[in-house]
This record gives sequence, C-alpha cells and structure tokens, in this order.
Amino acid sequence: MNDLKFAFRQLLKNPGFTAVAVLTLALGIGANTAIFSVVNAVLLRPLPFKEPERLVTVWERNPKQGYDQNVAAPANFLDWKAQSQSFEQLAMFGEAHGYSDWQKFFN
Repeated sequence: MNDLKFAFRQLLKNPGFTAVAVLTLALGIGANTAIFSVVNAVLLRPLPFKEPERLVTVWERNPKQGYDQNVAAPANFLDWKAQSQSFEQLAMFGEAHGYSDWQKFFN
C-alpha cells in the first residue's frame, strides 16, 4: 500500500510526465483495440456463409466516366436478381451516394 501512495505522490509532483504517460497508455490501448477489431472481423471470425469460397462480386463498367469497377445501379441489380439463373442468391451492399430514396427500389 505504501508503494501505491509513493507512486501517486511522484505522479503528482511531475504533471508533465503524468500527462505523457496517460496519453501514451490511452493511445496504446486505443490502437490495440482498433487492430484487434479489424483482425477479429477479417481473420478470426468466419464469414456467415456455408461456402464463402463461392462468393463473387459483380461490378458494372462505365468506360465513359472512367469506372472499370462501379457499383451496380439498384434497378440493374433488381433486373439481375429477377432474371438470374446462374446465381443461387444475389445481395447488394454499399454506400447510398446519389440515391435519396433507396427503399423505393427494394419494397
């Protein structure tokens, strides 16, 4: 117990050192948490699919605008989903830039 009291007294005597030590610990713990979260999501937990090696990504090409791999328009995705005979299931993911009302496509 005396050691803890001594340690706290020393920390209070040197506020600059204390601030640097606390900041270093905070950054280290934060970086460790972030790295573990990525490793856990990417490497440790398997994908929630039976056969993840069969997953594919389908892109649209738009050479006029310079896009070799462009996300599909919702209307095109729905057409592919309705007419597909090659895929067991189709799903769409991504950011909704440029579409103010995504729900109208999927209801």
